[in-house]
Amino acid sequence: MTLPAPYPPLVSGGEGLDRYPGDASALGARMAALYAVPADQVLPVRGLTHGLEVAWRLAARDGGSVEAPKAEPYDSLAAIYPAKGPPAVVVIRALGSPEAVAEMAARVAPALLVVDEGLIEFSDSVSAVTVVADQPNLVVLRSLSLAYGLAGARIGAAIAQAQTLARLAAVLEPYALPEPLVQLAMQALDPSRMIETAERIASVRRERERVVRELGRQMPVEPGVGPIIMARPEEPAAALAGLKAYGVEADLSGDRLRLPVSIKPEVNDRLLAAFGLTPAKRRPARVGQAVRDTKETRIVCAVDLDAPGPIKIETGVGFFDHMLEQIAAHGGFSLRLQCEGDLHTDPHHTIEDSAIALGQALKQALGERKGIARYGFVLPMDEANATVSIDLSGRPYPLFEGAFETPFIGDYRTDLTAHVFRSLAEAMGAAVHIKVTGQDDHHKTEAVYKAFGRALRQAIRVEGDAVPSTKGVL
Repeated sequence: MTLPAPYPPLVSGGEGLDRYPGDASALGARMAALYAVPADQVLPVRGLTHGLEVAWRLAARDGGSVEAPKAEPYDSLAAIYPAKGPPAVVVIRALGSPEAVAEMAARVAPALLVVDEGLIEFSDSVSAVTVVADQPNLVVLRSLSLAYGLAGARIGAAIAQAQTLARLAAVLEPYALPEPLVQLAMQALDPSRMIETAERIASVRRERERVVRELGRQMPVEPGVGPIIMARPEEPAAALAGLKAYGVEADLSGDRLRLPVSIKPEVNDRLLAAFGLTPAKRRPARVGQAVRDTKETRIVCAVDLDAPGPIKIETGVGFFDHMLEQIAAHGGFSLRLQCEGDLHTDPHHTIEDSAIALGQALKQALGERKGIARYGFVLPMDEANATVSIDLSGRPYPLFEGAFETPFIGDYRTDLTAHVFRSLAEAMGAAVHIKVTGQDDHHKTEAVYKAFGRALRQAIRVEGDAVPSTKGVL
């Protein structure tokens, strides 16, 4: 057992850093759930490159060599670990199908076949992890760098049969995974992050298709996947200088440019503009995101005020999910919200904290609130009538008039309806006045949420470029 440091470090957020890293079994279990394999088939590593290096180390220790494509990071690793004998490890980038991987694993045995799947989340390919159980010499490397935005943290996984992972673990250095990296990975892979992560990947794929289509009119573009495009302009050096002038980072390798694909269309527009492919001018995207983690809840919420979808809600409280869907659908904007909360105790924290996160995301999306209509109002529903008035002034003022006799609708506590809209008003910076009457509490509740969505739709509508205030600022 290694003793801790005599005192914690003088850094903010340094809880637990005075102790040497322990085992990463919890992270391994979470990765196993993500990749749909048993926990004993996952070895967390410091990114895909570290997983490759461990394979090179194993080959060097056993007096063998590594056969790999001529590319980075393979070339750098080959220089560090010179070949000493016949291939003990064969490295390939993901093939077209798990069946092809299985055939190759059988062909190269007893050498290890290491499959680099660093970009597989951005493709339609089926992962080779599906055949790991049948191939004792197969190692599949996965990464959180690009699909989960943790390129700087360096976290990944080696997936193989337990006895194969034991061989790799035998050449791992002590304390291979620093505690901050484990904590970041655990947060990024929390179930509350999955909806938004999937949407981010889908957005990058859409943007990649657009950029490739436009670039292809001017130069050869290599097929591929992920947020990197390999292109061959006629004058690579001049193209690189042009990209720099537009604030776009790119790399030059021989006559090929490595171009980044951003999730933000306006960033990709700058890339295209650098090549003279000027897209139509667009208003800056009105998008917002909130990540809210407390002792009771873990929430990710994202909105796009200028897109009608997707709308995906998962809080664990079915009726509340439906009500949030009503806000987005009637508000005419995209909403993704996922919450992992302490529902075993009570839905209170889940409902209230989700409302706060939604309000924070809306506030961010509204930005300076230039050009918006600012005000909104409405909505009857059968015998129930809900009147909602909104002023997106930046000044929170919640007012709720109405009562509910039914304590629960499903798992939803009706007394929390007032709390939801108070939290929304305070978090988004708006005056929200609500009055509801009627006999059916289900109708009354649904009328309030729908009316709020309709009022919000009016208020966020873009009518020009000016701030909607005689003061010139909200």
